[in-house]
Amino acid sequence: MHPHDAQVSVIVIGYDDAAHVTDAVRSALAQGGVVREVIAVDDCSTDGSPELLDALAAEDPRVKVVRRTVNSGGCGSPRNDGIDLAAAPYVMFLDSDDVLPPGAVEALLMAAVAHGTPVAAGLCVRRELPSGREVPWQPELYERPALISRPSRRPRLAYDTLCVNKLYRTDFLREHGIRFPDGRFPYEDFVFSARMLAAGPSIALVPETVYIWHVRRSARRLSISLDRADVDNWKARMEATRQAYEILLRAGDKRLARAARTTFLDRGLRMYTRELPLRDAGYQNEWWTLTRAFLSDFDDADLAQASVSGRVVAQVVLASEAPRDLDRLKELAARPAQLAPPYASTADGTPVWSADLPQVQLEHLLHRPVPRLPVAIDAELHPAARGSRLRLHLHELYGRMENARPARIDVEFTPREGGARTSHTYTAPLRRDAASDGWRAETAVDLSAFAAGTWDVTLTLRCDDGTSRETTAHALTGPGLLTRRAVPSLKHGVLLVQPYATHSGALAVRLAPGVRGATSVLGRRLRRLARRT
Repeated sequence: MHPHDAQVSVIVIGYDDAAHVTDAVRSALAQGGVVREVIAVDDCSTDGSPELLDALAAEDPRVKVVRRTVNSGGCGSPRNDGIDLAAAPYVMFLDSDDVLPPGAVEALLMAAVAHGTPVAAGLCVRRELPSGREVPWQPELYERPALISRPSRRPRLAYDTLCVNKLYRTDFLREHGIRFPDGRFPYEDFVFSARMLAAGPSIALVPETVYIWHVRRSARRLSISLDRADVDNWKARMEATRQAYEILLRAGDKRLARAARTTFLDRGLRMYTRELPLRDAGYQNEWWTLTRAFLSDFDDADLAQASVSGRVVAQVVLASEAPRDLDRLKELAARPAQLAPPYASTADGTPVWSADLPQVQLEHLLHRPVPRLPVAIDAELHPAARGSRLRLHLHELYGRMENARPARIDVEFTPREGGARTSHTYTAPLRRDAASDGWRAETAVDLSAFAAGTWDVTLTLRCDDGTSRETTAHALTGPGLLTRRAVPSLKHGVLLVQPYATHSGALAVRLAPGVRGATSVLGRRLRRLARRT
């Protein structure tokens, strides 16, 4: 018998997720002998999930099914049930629509046992479905194995608000009363993680991927973290942040408490700001008022710890009583950040957000290295039968571009779905455009060589001083732009091309081959013309 056998209880929670819960439980069972039990807590499902869990329990006695008789409305109560019932020395959490990769539990357990820590944590990967594209979560924390004697020695631990990519000693959670908020409490992870950090445990970090977080944006019922269309979601995020901050502050750790606020500015505020132009005026006004009130408790040191983009967004919100400059804020909040014109300054030359908000100063732009400057590059993609063209316009930024001497822009079209498809690259030399106080570039794009699907556009600005900046292309809108076109293709016969702006304003393009798609577009145009006559 292996000394690490039967050491871990994996707590799987689910509600009306019959399509995925079996995969989740099987991924926990597949971890091998280290898993003593899989506690599957069903939160009063009505879609057949309990029967699926019973079938799994009949196959493997390690599966323990818990049926809640009343739906809790959130994730906290079912996880608390699991903590109360766990019989193994360690526990780990798993959501019904996610999976554990092979070897995840053992990697965490070996680290916890080797270092004698009550907590071990590893890398979580967000997997976009159905594309399969993977984005690591807080990868800077998990670049190499590490032993953290106390959380205060690495405040960045507060950035990782997830509970699922960690292994906890069961008696540690029980002794310190570390539990999730009960009932409907979105972002319960924030509070649980703060309580864990406030207890001051030593933590072992491992570089292995230990959790696969499935992101299903087209799901019929969005997860709590994706269902952001209602302002109540934003209220819940602020409340969870407030509680996390106060928990860490009461524990006497100002650095960790400040890190919780930094996380809000760098992640939450930027993410919701990117989506703000998509909301109606009622949402925008309420969001702005709520956010101003919440940020009013932040001090200068809280803002100073944040990224430049998060800090400037917060300063603009605090400086204006009503929503303003939403498209410009959206692009500044994007990753990578872009600062669109106009570029105002005070009489002494200090860059500012705008002439009427001089208190929001952007002096950092005068000293920030070129690879980190929020340069703005406008883009127009013009699909055409005789050759498609991409036109680019680089804006000057307080003289920083002139000093760097921009030479060219390398353009890369990358398939969003990944797989075997290769990227397509082009180079566009820049020329000075005195009329716009900027630079322009243009290149042909052979769209006929592209596979069907969605393609993102990444730009790399190359300067003669040896510096470079990677960014996205800002999609210009207006008459004749972002227009769907059917163009001839040797590969597809006919190619339907749709340039569009992503939620953050970046240029992307969808391609669909075939005569049927082009015919449907032509039919819609003819019907619109008929209605006008």
